[in-house]
Amino acid sequence: MLSLEGMRVLDLTQHLSGPYCTMILGDLGADVIKIEKHDGDDQRKLGPFVNGESSPFMAINRNKKSVTLNLKSGEGKRIFLDLAKSADVVVENFRPGIVKSLGIDYESVKRVNEGILYCSISGYGQTGPASQKGGFDIMAQGMTGLMDMNSEEGERPSKIPISLHDIGAGLMSLYSILSAYIFKLKTGAGQHIDVSLVESGLALTVAEAAAYFVNGTVPKVSGTRNHLSAPYQAYRAKDGYLIVGAGNQKLWEIFCKEVIERPDWIADSRFGKVSDRIGHADDLEELIEAVLTQHEIGYWLAKMDKAGVPGGPINSYDAALRDPHMLAREMVVEVEHPKAGNVKTLGIPAKMSVTPGQIRFPAPTLGQHTDEILNTILGLQQGEIDSLRLARTI
Repeated sequence: MLSLEGMRVLDLTQHLSGPYCTMILGDLGADVIKIEKHDGDDQRKLGPFVNGESSPFMAINRNKKSVTLNLKSGEGKRIFLDLAKSADVVVENFRPGIVKSLGIDYESVKRVNEGILYCSISGYGQTGPASQKGGFDIMAQGMTGLMDMNSEEGERPSKIPISLHDIGAGLMSLYSILSAYIFKLKTGAGQHIDVSLVESGLALTVAEAAAYFVNGTVPKVSGTRNHLSAPYQAYRAKDGYLIVGAGNQKLWEIFCKEVIERPDWIADSRFGKVSDRIGHADDLEELIEAVLTQHEIGYWLAKMDKAGVPGGPINSYDAALRDPHMLAREMVVEVEHPKAGNVKTLGIPAKMSVTPGQIRFPAPTLGQHTDEILNTILGLQQGEIDSLRLARTI
């Protein structure tokens, strides 16, 4: 049995934030019905493609069933509300106001299902001066200071390569939905959940906020250094770079004694405490690299492992996906797709001992389950379904 078995989710989302959230709900056992417009989620148009199927779409839409539905038609709206009667969760990521204009907003759904959990994901939230603006991950990275933080002084602003705010909003939505679901199981009460990309990203900057609130420090990129700990960064070895994570006092002393064999550094006034080492990070880097460049990365990683000092390689992304540890932890798995064939995808990161998540089926083709859902949930017969298709409702 899966942990969310029995939960029904109507997924109105597209792009990344919402689909990522609903994918995890599906991984945990929820019955996720993806409601798509006639030409599908915009993500379906992004390559690379495998036999005409979008690989980005397949990566975040497994464990879902696809229904095409014209929500701008009266009949389409009626079908959606009929489906909502038996749903536990609705997730949407339209611009604020769109679902109300379609008549499928929280209040409309609540009238047919008092206990619905309705999660709205948007760029800036449902309220506030910027709420009506369209927002994607790059706008959120700009607004929250992340692009400035990630850029050298005077240089062109640099975006963090992954869609951090999109994924962050998906995760914030996920834990909010699960929390509200627990409350619903206790009380029967539904609620509206309002999540924004901007706030989800800003909420991740807890250490940076603490430093700013106390002494006004505005964070800027500093290579791989950490402004709260040292040595805690990448250092050059003979054949490349490796990461050293000897950030606290105990690890620093073990690193000096057992790894680089320079116990005299412990008594050096520049490196006595963590704050001293942070203040003399340039000196520390120069001295550590003078030692590390005498041997290859593998030599130093073996010494750190033996001493119990955290450290590791800096993999390219392709090397990360081939890493023996990642493979042993089943973070690269294969799924059989009806059109794309055998495709690789990322596995499930949380390993649960009793109710582990499962990749039960691949991402759906567009409208693959329309007839099935309308028949099994709404009880429509094939003739009625054919009439809806003829009318372009589905």
